Amino acid sequence: MSAARASLAPLAQVFASGRIAAMLGLGFASGLPLALSSGTLQAWLTVEGIDIKTIGIFALAGLPYTFKFVWAPLLDRFEPPFLGRRRAWLLITQLLLAVACFGMATFDPKTSIGMLGVIAVTIAFLSASQDVVFDAYRADLLEPAERGAGAAVSVLGYRLAMLVSGGLALILADQWLGWPNTFRVMGVLFVVMAGITLLAPRTPTDDARIRSDARREWRGFVAMVVAGGVAWWLLDAATRALLPERPDRFARLGADTVALMGAFGAALWAARRAGFPSFVEPWDAFFTRRRAIGLLALIVLYKLGDAFAGSLSTAFLIRGAGFTATEVGAVNKVLGLVATIVGALAGGALLAKISLWRALLWFGVLQAVSNFGYWLLAVSPKSYALMTAAIGVENLCGGLGTAAFVAFLMALTDRRFTAAQYALLSALAAVGRVYVGPASGVMVEAFGWPTFFLVTVIAALPGLVLLWMLRREVEALDAPPPGTAAADD
Repeated sequence: MSAARASLAPLAQVFASGRIAAMLGLGFASGLPLALSSGTLQAWLTVEGIDIKTIGIFALAGLPYTFKFVWAPLLDRFEPPFLGRRRAWLLITQLLLAVACFGMATFDPKTSIGMLGVIAVTIAFLSASQDVVFDAYRADLLEPAERGAGAAVSVLGYRLAMLVSGGLALILADQWLGWPNTFRVMGVLFVVMAGITLLAPRTPTDDARIRSDARREWRGFVAMVVAGGVAWWLLDAATRALLPERPDRFARLGADTVALMGAFGAALWAARRAGFPSFVEPWDAFFTRRRAIGLLALIVLYKLGDAFAGSLSTAFLIRGAGFTATEVGAVNKVLGLVATIVGALAGGALLAKISLWRALLWFGVLQAVSNFGYWLLAVSPKSYALMTAAIGVENLCGGLGTAAFVAFLMALTDRRFTAAQYALLSALAAVGRVYVGPASGVMVEAFGWPTFFLVTVIAALPGLVLLWMLRREVEALDAPPPGTAAADD
């Protein structure tokens, strides 16, 4: 018994840390706004009878999440002179989100749809900014042994918040409060989140931020945005002119990729030319790492098989396996969410006891193998037990992988540029998720569901092979940065 207690002592110490407790509350704050500018707002507009074309346009309100890496360097460079590193920006974004929710509640979708659109974009921008700062705060605050637990608890808070601002908000609006009062309740929750920020621990006092000239920073930022926007407009117009009148989705995706890469190249050139140190220097610092290109490739590939399997899982369960939407909602959404949270917490616990490289390898193998559950479901007669097992195992293993992957991203960031680097690395991690959707649909049409799910297992292998090749570099990430001191609880 004493030996068992001794083996659990380091784990208990990690999860009992005040730093880990802060991750739960701030993770909740980070996940709360997501549905307010997307699913919940879409439900309100639908109930109010707004036409589907207008509702579809509101999906563009989520664009700030895609481009948050553009202004993330400014959040590294400039810091309000109170509350210490990171917490001031957290407080500001949370209070402004409260104001935005109260503002949303004052407008009627039937008469002020334009203002609701502006507020929706504002909520998404503030939410994306809060995400940037929270990710940086987490990476700055946590010690190497706490990264897995911090990632797991953050995921727990984030997922719970999505339930509150998504499913619970819809029930409140429909059954008791109505839509305006529901948004006011969400505003009050953001004020509560601001109180949690005030109680959150300070980051380490060592502040190695770059101290470049502020005017040079703003000049570089504007030059980068203008150059990227102009390049995108020109390349988009050129590719549309070259494509046939009704291009297939792969041609359109390829053209958009060319325009996006060209715009990114132009923006990067302008940033270097005009001088935008807080954007350029984080990348320069990252590329001083040994095998930096390999590490970036690992970020893209590590969860690729998981992304493939998840891209069409709902469509498969309804169309391929023959379950009803209600059955899929009850099992896939509820059980899947619970399994993901359990997996993330278990992953965080294991990361406190094993190395980051071993966690990435073991959890990556489990992620790949768990996709066989969907393959088995595709080749078997309809079975509720098999569906439950397949969904539970796949989401559990995905949660394990997520805990290790977030810890990996935290370990890769340089504390001088945490916000900028984490925002860029997390944007890179999303590349696979964006591009597997169109490819998945074509593969299912061409080969069928069973072959598709076998391919999702194979798609996970390049990331695992690359991880094996980068063992030395990943193992080096477990060591604390030289000269950094732990924050007080």
